Amino acid sequence: MSFSIKVNSFFRLFKQAIRGDQQDYTVLSIDKAILLLAIPMVLEMAMESLFAVVDAFFVGQLHDNSAIATIGLTESLLSLIYSLAMGLGIGATAMVARRVGEKDIEAAKEAGAQAVLLGIILSLAISVVGILFSEDLLRLMGGSELLIEKNSGYTRWMITGNMSIMLLFLINGVFRGAGDASIAMRSLILANLVNMILDPIFIFGLGPIPAFGVEGAAIATTTGRSIGVLYQLYHLVRGKGIIMLHAKHLVAQWHIVWRLIVISSGSTGQFLIGSGSWIFLNRIMSSFGEAALGGYTFAIRVIVFAILPAWGMANAAATLVGQNLGAGHPDRAEQSAWRAAFLNMIFLGIVTVVFFLLARPIIGLFSIDPAAIEQGAECLQIVSLGYVFYAFSMVINQSFNGAGDTRTPTMISFVGFWLFQIPLAYLLAETFQVGTRGVYAAIAIAESLMAIAGIIIFRQGKWKLAKV
Repeated sequence: MSFSIKVNSFFRLFKQAIRGDQQDYTVLSIDKAILLLAIPMVLEMAMESLFAVVDAFFVGQLHDNSAIATIGLTESLLSLIYSLAMGLGIGATAMVARRVGEKDIEAAKEAGAQAVLLGIILSLAISVVGILFSEDLLRLMGGSELLIEKNSGYTRWMITGNMSIMLLFLINGVFRGAGDASIAMRSLILANLVNMILDPIFIFGLGPIPAFGVEGAAIATTTGRSIGVLYQLYHLVRGKGIIMLHAKHLVAQWHIVWRLIVISSGSTGQFLIGSGSWIFLNRIMSSFGEAALGGYTFAIRVIVFAILPAWGMANAAATLVGQNLGAGHPDRAEQSAWRAAFLNMIFLGIVTVVFFLLARPIIGLFSIDPAAIEQGAECLQIVSLGYVFYAFSMVINQSFNGAGDTRTPTMISFVGFWLFQIPLAYLLAETFQVGTRGVYAAIAIAESLMAIAGIIIFRQGKWKLAKV
């Protein structure tokens, strides 16, 4: 096949993936199934990561390290909400994918509806925490009284408006499980467009709209995500995909809710374990001053921008593993995971080279503070050295989750983050006086070792026996 024919074939496949044509992913060629699912999922996760980058860019124009530090501290708190939302989303993906693989579409609809109801209940409870305790949470994270006085509105908006985060991840998990990845992608594109328009308006002011500063970024982001959720709900109720909900599906079925909680508990635990570790790392970084924390925050935003699209490939693997196990094709499920991991490795390998060579110019897009740029560049360069391992880790872990075996990656995460990464970061940074480089090195080393552990366990194949 000539090069031009291959290119034309890829673009036809790309258009098909963006359109979101209904497919039976258990009978397509593995490469075609991965691409049809991964293309919209990668774009979806790229759009999710764009929130962080756009906010950091506009807030960086305020030239206020305390504003950037506030975002960093708040993001570490929000990571707990992201963990819960992503964990529930993975549980929803696993249940819906397995039912779709079994060709039980009605059961898939019921699982999706109960996931939405659970997300609404949890997010309302978290909103109360945001209203009452935002300042206390910032203080607990090490924020100065001046920082809290100036910028606590940002934290309050982001935590109180967590329903937009919760439902965006959760409903997209339902769509991914059904193979309707293009709808998930379009909801994030819409949300991002709104955020990019509103960010400069609310941060700097326009006409009768006053300048809200860093708080304006939270208002814009919450508004954009909320509009994305409305788009999702429209397609759940009025769309033409596999999952179309009716009033009967929205009646609470507690046995399904409980099953979703059980399945999601492992995946949620994985993210909470990881998020808890990031909170501790932020706490360590705050001891080195606002410039160091600001540079670290910029770097993490850029890292997330690169990592989340790679999660799109991992989510594609989770859907294929779940649907193929449901269809009775365990060997095909395993082949799909290894192939997705290889493609992910190529992508993140390229990102590693870019970050290592262009770290300072990249961070320089967000800040003019030499100290913050230096810290951010070092973080990018050191952390990216573990990307090739991380490419396999994220796909393998999501494949465990897609199979319904959430216990294995949870244990790997607990040992890797809490028993290794946090102690190593503290020892290097504080005890051995390596400073912030010790924190960055601990991240790369821990992620690499967790990837190796996951690969060894995945090859044993016990995940194929998981019940969903």
